[in-house]
Amino acid sequence: MNNGLVFEKKGQVFTDSMIIARQSENQHESVVRMISNNCQDLEEYGKIEFTDLKSGKRGRPTRIYLLNERQSTLLLTYLDNTEPVKCFKKDLVRAFFKMQDFIQSLQTAKLEFPEFTNAIMNAHEEPKHYHFSNEINMINKIVLGMTAKEFKEQNGIDKLVNSIRPYLSNEQIRNIEILQRFDIGLITMEYDYQKRKEMLTNYFMKLNERRLVA
Repeated sequence: MNNGLVFEKKGQVFTDSMIIARQSENQHESVVRMISNNCQDLEEYGKIEFTDLKSGKRGRPTRIYLLNERQSTLLLTYLDNTEPVKCFKKDLVRAFFKMQDFIQSLQTAKLEFPEFTNAIMNAHEEPKHYHFSNEINMINKIVLGMTAKEFKEQNGIDKLVNSIRPYLSNEQIRNIEILQRFDIGLITMEYDYQKRKEMLTNYFMKLNERRLVA
């Protein structure tokens, strides 16, 4: 996944020297030089990875450096604090946070709901964090009457807790899993969000009616 400023690689989040140069309005060669001059300091926060981008059949490849959050934050302190740099710093912090939140949510979802997660991923050419959160929040609202975030707040659960599953009753977990299985089929049939929400809500109401009759 890539959100324009940062990207995920093997479960870790990076930006790169090309992005830093573009967003800070510096030449890429200047940024690369700064990375080389401060390599020892930057590597206190991890090994600096790189990739070579070929510019043509005969052209010399451009070396692009990959920097994690701490490395890129440190590097930006070496740049002149111009207006573009100040704006980029704020945007980069937000981008790292969103991507890390996405990865954490995806890892939790993969562990708890692997088939559901795969269905969402396969439905989008480039899955975004909100594709997962929207779907999970929709089902939580139908079953619990609230999102996971609201459930944490209402029940005094630390917001840093990844999953609310340990705090749910067996019936709530079962209902969520039933709706997720049903939703997999709806996603596969390419129903839009509002249609899925309507069908899932009606299905859940019928399930409850059957249980009351039984």
